This record gives sequence, structure tokens and C-alpha cells, in this order.
Amino acid sequence: MEQADRPVLLTIANAVATVTLNRPHVLNAIDSQMAEQLCDAVDHVARDGTVRALLLRGEGRAFCAGGDVARFAGDDLAEAIAAIIDPLHAALRGFAALSIPTVAAVQGPVAGAGFSLALACDLCIAADDAVFTMAYARIGASPDGSATFRLPRLVGERKALELAMLAEPIAATEALALGLVNRVVPAADLSDSAAALARRLAQGPSCAYARIKQLIGGSLDSDLSTQLDRERDAFLTGAATADFREGVQAFLGRRPPRFEGR
Repeated sequence: MEQADRPVLLTIANAVATVTLNRPHVLNAIDSQMAEQLCDAVDHVARDGTVRALLLRGEGRAFCAGGDVARFAGDDLAEAIAAIIDPLHAALRGFAALSIPTVAAVQGPVAGAGFSLALACDLCIAADDAVFTMAYARIGASPDGSATFRLPRLVGERKALELAMLAEPIAATEALALGLVNRVVPAADLSDSAAALARRLAQGPSCAYARIKQLIGGSLDSDLSTQLDRERDAFLTGAATADFREGVQAFLGRRPPRFEGR
């Protein structure tokens, strides 16, 4: 299979890994091959020692329209579902384990498992034409892709139930107001804006970002005293890094820091 024809493309440049969902003819709907290749791409990034940020995007006019529902019309339904959901969930476990910042750049339809993928990234930047739909209930299904874990943490339980049960479309501006995305930009600017954000993160203090992810990610399962101890331990660990020393020297010298991710 030619690289350009693969359902998932992976490029690495300037410490940024760009993972592209590449089935634009079906709005990047996820089939088993795409799910498997997404898992492989995340594994590759995890093993690559040069990557300091990951950008997830979709080719064409959609980010991702969800699972490829056409695959659910056959007789071997359980097998067809497992062939998609198992590698997809393995990929999402891989996303969650990454210590580097992850950014989703979304446009057009962001539905079902596509919505879940956008939620799974640390940050999300949306084109002003993005439309988010928790579409599962429309086919009599419950959400997957970690949506039931992440959505209530972002919007609260009651709003999460509304989004999942009613499956009504949400415009990019409403998604921003709900905290589902961090920024909304004109559709024509999405690619450049997302790439610039990923580069900025790749040039930042990678070790500090990893500790930030761990602290915030575990905070909802922690009590105050435990979290204060974790913050103290993380700060002391960070103080031993070259990036911390550089940050302090740059601050005192009134110059931009030059972080190396160590």
C-alpha cells in the first residue's frame, strides 16, 4: 500500500508527530484498518525519543465522522465491532500514556468516535465549521472511545447525559463555551494555527508538561492533602532538571528560555 493511501499517516518533523486520519472519501470514518494503524502510530510515537508533541488531524472536509457504520450491517456483528473497538481502545490507552502534549485539530463533522478522539487529546483547536455530535444514540448505541470517562469531567454529568442521549449537533462556538475545545479559528487558518500550537508545545519544557499532565489527570481521584504532596514531589523533581535551571536563568536574565526537554 502506498503511503498516501494508508488510512493513517504519520510524519515526524521538528519534534512534532503529525497523525492524520486519511479516509476522506468516507469523512474519515473508522474501520478496523484505520483503528489498527492509529494504534501502531501511537506506539511508534511512544517509542520515538525525538517527539515532543503530537498533532492529530483529519484529511479532507471532516475530522472524523465516527465508526464506519457500514461495517455493522453484516452477520458477524460482534466480530465486526471488536475488530474496530479493540484496536481503537488500545490506541486511546496509548494516547493516555503519552507524556508529551497532544493536540487535536478538528473541522467539519466531529461525530461519534471522532468526538471521542478529540476529547482524548490534551488540547483541541477547532475550525469555525466544526460540528460536534455524540452520535451513538442515533443508531441505538452507547458511547465508546473513552467518551463516558472524559465528557463528564469536561462538562459535568448532567450536560454529558444530555449530549450523549439527545445526540444533538453542537457548533464550534458552543463547544468552546462548554470547554470541549480550547480555541476556534477560521477554517482556512486551522492547519497553520494547529501546527503553530504543536510547534510551540514541542519547544516547551517537556518534562514539566509530563508532570502537569500527571498532576491534573490524577487530581479528580485525589484529596487535597494527597494532591499537595504530589505537587511538592513533582516540583522538587522538576527542580533537578536542566529545563528548570534554564527557565530560572532566562527569567532572571529577562530573555526567552531555550528548553531542551530534559
